[in-house]
Amino acid sequence: MTEKLVLVTGATGYVGGRLVRELLNEGLKVRVLVRDAKKTEGHSWAGKVEIAVGDASSQVDLEHALHGVDICYYLLHSLNVGAHFQEIENDMATTFAAAAKKENVKQIVYLGGINNDVSQSKHLSSRARVGEVLQNSGIPTIELRAGMVLGSGSASFEMLRHLTHRLPIMTTPKWINNRTHPIAVRDVLWYLKNCALLPNPTSGIYDIGGPDTLTYAQLMQEFAKASGLAKRIIISIPVLTPTLASHWIGLVTPLPRSLAKNLVQSLISEVVVDPNKDISKLIAPPPGGTLSVRAAIDLALERVNNAQVDTRWSDAKDPQSPWNKSVTDPDWAGVPTHQDIREIESTVSQEKIWTQIEGIGGETGWYGADFLWSIRGLLDTIVGGAGLRRGRRDPQKLRAGESLDFWRVEAIEHGRYLRLIAEMKLPGEAWLEFELKPSDKPGVTKVKLTAPFVR
Repeated sequence: MTEKLVLVTGATGYVGGRLVRELLNEGLKVRVLVRDAKKTEGHSWAGKVEIAVGDASSQVDLEHALHGVDICYYLLHSLNVGAHFQEIENDMATTFAAAAKKENVKQIVYLGGINNDVSQSKHLSSRARVGEVLQNSGIPTIELRAGMVLGSGSASFEMLRHLTHRLPIMTTPKWINNRTHPIAVRDVLWYLKNCALLPNPTSGIYDIGGPDTLTYAQLMQEFAKASGLAKRIIISIPVLTPTLASHWIGLVTPLPRSLAKNLVQSLISEVVVDPNKDISKLIAPPPGGTLSVRAAIDLALERVNNAQVDTRWSDAKDPQSPWNKSVTDPDWAGVPTHQDIREIESTVSQEKIWTQIEGIGGETGWYGADFLWSIRGLLDTIVGGAGLRRGRRDPQKLRAGESLDFWRVEAIEHGRYLRLIAEMKLPGEAWLEFELKPSDKPGVTKVKLTAPFVR
């Protein structure tokens, strides 16, 4: 068993959360860098990794996290922070490179985006710039460039799924006919994992993609077939700008407008693998080859339908969320608040009550006045909030840090306590807290619901 120590940044994000498991399966020692250790709870690898708590924009925190590390994975991005994400991503990469150099890291592995077209979106240009910063660090750097990642819970997959399911007829930008080169998340993880198993540090830029190249319009039709839907009617118009497209994508899909805009802008480019950057020169394809588009869609749909989604795009840090300011006690602890407190006693067992509490939201709904929750979700969507469209990762189980409709799970103690923090648009901050405990009366459970609001 190798003694390599691997650091994974973005470990509670979509790719990082799955990569940690793959690295552990190879017998590697893994350390994760997270802002809040609570967000690792509920992952299959919790308790099997070292945890470094810190901010990826702090060189001091990074040096601490990178101390003694042989290989580090750079899986950070800032697509959801607004107009200045390019500057933020460049600064983060510069800080990371300096810290890695100081701590004598032997290998950096970075997951970027395919960037071979002369027409480039801000998103892809920023991804390429991050790669340059890491390549220039003086540390051997492998940059894997992927196009659209197809997998249950990925942002690209969720956008594709919701657009295809909900819009049998749609008007789209003319560049929906540009080619794209999707890859299954399973295959992304294969290449990422094997970078850590190479005998010697190495540098290079390698494109990774599946066996199929097709337009986004063709991809939507393929998804419709896989879902048993009729052929979609797609009308391409030249006046639909990325900003306008992101608005209607924000209404139809779970993605916020800021993220949707960057994904839409990426369609302006032809995102196709360059044969001169063939990854097989470095790492052999997975046994049986990379998954076709249809196989990747089928597998992702199977995972969604069977509630086996391990990580989701919304697991990643949302810089606009009050979650980022609340990592221990809630902000309302010990300060004046407006609170609504309800308490009841029930002869139903604590275990059964907890099952209902943990299953709240998503397809289950909110157990009362669901139409009012739906109206609130629609209003939130219209003003650019999360709305109710994000739903749940799992219909029965929750873990700290994940999204739940327009809430985020701030704290959870299974069987007795759940605290949600609001991510809907509000003139302040709000929470929803459920607490269960035995009553003094035999066979009776106390149920307490607290809804604090701080302006």
